[in-house]
Amino acid sequence: MTWEPVIGLEVHAQLKTKTKIFCGCPTEFGMGPNEQICPVCIGMPGVLPVLNKQAVEFGIRAGLALNCHIAEQCHFDRKNYFYPDLPKGYQISQYEHPICERGHLEINGKKIRITRAHLEEDAGKLVHSGADGLHGSDYSLADYNRSSMPLLEIVSEPDISSPEEAANYLIELRRILRYVEVCDGNLEEGSFRCDANVSLRKLGTTELGTRAEIKNMNSFQAVKNAIQSEIERQSALLDKGERIVQETRLWNEGDRKTHPMRSKEHAHDYRYFPEPDLMPLAISREWVKEVEKNLPELPEQRRKRYTESLGLSNEDAGILTEAKDLSDFFDQTIKLGAPASDACNWLKGPTMAYLKEAKIEFAETKLTPENLHALCAAVTSGKLGSTAAKPLIVELLKDGGDVNKLIDSKGLAQVSDEGPIRAMVEAVMARSTQQLEDYKNGKVKLRQYFFGEVMKAAKGKANPTVINKLLDEMLPETLS
Repeated sequence: MTWEPVIGLEVHAQLKTKTKIFCGCPTEFGMGPNEQICPVCIGMPGVLPVLNKQAVEFGIRAGLALNCHIAEQCHFDRKNYFYPDLPKGYQISQYEHPICERGHLEINGKKIRITRAHLEEDAGKLVHSGADGLHGSDYSLADYNRSSMPLLEIVSEPDISSPEEAANYLIELRRILRYVEVCDGNLEEGSFRCDANVSLRKLGTTELGTRAEIKNMNSFQAVKNAIQSEIERQSALLDKGERIVQETRLWNEGDRKTHPMRSKEHAHDYRYFPEPDLMPLAISREWVKEVEKNLPELPEQRRKRYTESLGLSNEDAGILTEAKDLSDFFDQTIKLGAPASDACNWLKGPTMAYLKEAKIEFAETKLTPENLHALCAAVTSGKLGSTAAKPLIVELLKDGGDVNKLIDSKGLAQVSDEGPIRAMVEAVMARSTQQLEDYKNGKVKLRQYFFGEVMKAAKGKANPTVINKLLDEMLPETLS
């Protein structure tokens, strides 16, 4: 029997507000346990929530970027369940009337529908003792710093059909949320979390199978691995004629398997009812238009502009639009007059290598668009060779500076005068009689040897075009 996977994703994106969604506690990451809590976010008797307006605006921004319809009126509900990390015994969320509905993302030409995106507060966090925090714990401690952190839960339709497609959807979703500056997308800090609903059905049929929800995935690779593992688990059971149980499962990176956590709840298990302490929220069309007017150009739009207007490859356009600050920097550089292909090559090559080695983000460098424009101009004019330009751009990334002054002070200017370069070619040939004889006898690959020796003699400063011109003139004709 051949089975077809059906995958839907639920993403919890923490919004970048300065304070929590229903109280004034800060949202800063890394504070000590229970250092940023108050009576409101831990649900003390008699307290009242007050909605954070910026959280609503961020919800609208994200919804518009995800092609969603923004509700004219939405309201909050109480989602009731009992767990040690939820001190109130309920979570303020949205159920029947979310702020955003009916959106979509396009991934490699395929439209993945988004059912809804709704605002809610986060629960706290249990810190387990034991090696892996999942099994063998002697006790658990509760940290409520995360209680009432503002979340946007983004729920896709079950339109995803492979682990790779799931990862690509998440990567693009995270990229968009970072572009519109509503979420920092930090997986390690838990500000971008994903649960995956996975089921199988007979190939060619439309009826959905029983699904399992997978939690505890903290990287895109983990999502791919967990979904693939769950597909294999369910397929093996169905092949044996066994039944899939609807449940929540945890992904364990150690043994690369999913493990049962609890039976999967249904909506009625949460006993949703309207939040009595918050009025329904009316969202004016004027407010939505104002938010839409201030949205940046999104990644897909930029990729299309880079390929169609600037002639870049799909791969290069993807690299440049990975982060908004890098894409903005590239746009500013070409606006100054740098050729798009040259600016792209310096950013995707030496710059990316430096960022990876230094383990920093592009925004942490000292490079400016003016620097990169000047570097491109110096290489194009022949003042600076590409060999000497590579360590120079690393220095600019580290410390900044004036390109032309650095070229002069470090003696990096490229030599283009034929006289001294001709003398170097003659000297190399004079000490390379055997190589000359071999070249004359048909070993034409030795041309690269002569080029390298001349460049070495020039300490990397000789103009390659001039070297090649002189080699064309001065190397003997071959006898091949």
